[in-house]
Amino acid sequence: MKILILNGPNLNLLGKREPDVYGNMDFESFFGKLKESFKGADLYYYQSNVEGEIINKLHEVGFSYNGIVLNAGAYTHTSVAIHDAIGAIKTPVVEVHISNVYAREEFRHKSLITSKCIGLITGFGLEGYAMALAYLSNKTN
Repeated sequence: MKILILNGPNLNLLGKREPDVYGNMDFESFFGKLKESFKGADLYYYQSNVEGEIINKLHEVGFSYNGIVLNAGAYTHTSVAIHDAIGAIKTPVVEVHISNVYAREEFRHKSLITSKCIGLITGFGLEGYAMALAYLSNKTN
């Protein structure tokens, strides 16, 4: 079972950026913990601050992987192109956000990608990624 975790803009700064919102752990360290917890899955990680690179990665794995966990960052609220890319692929996508976007600024309350995802997990910190992986692992078994 192959699952990609795909992070969007500014998530390369986890552990440094607004730790009161996003926590103190960098994603690479957390990814190591996920790999230990989900040994039955081949987990891959990709992060980009560039919208087109995120779309290219969705196209690249969207017909051959068993699942994608996507935190599109701020592109969640602005990218029709990522919405369309998710709709064009066959691999199920779970949308994840570290913070509770509904407890933040109003512009974060609208996601352009949720309607193309199989589910949304928001507000559980980094644990939201593990929740999405658990769902995808059970769904594909």
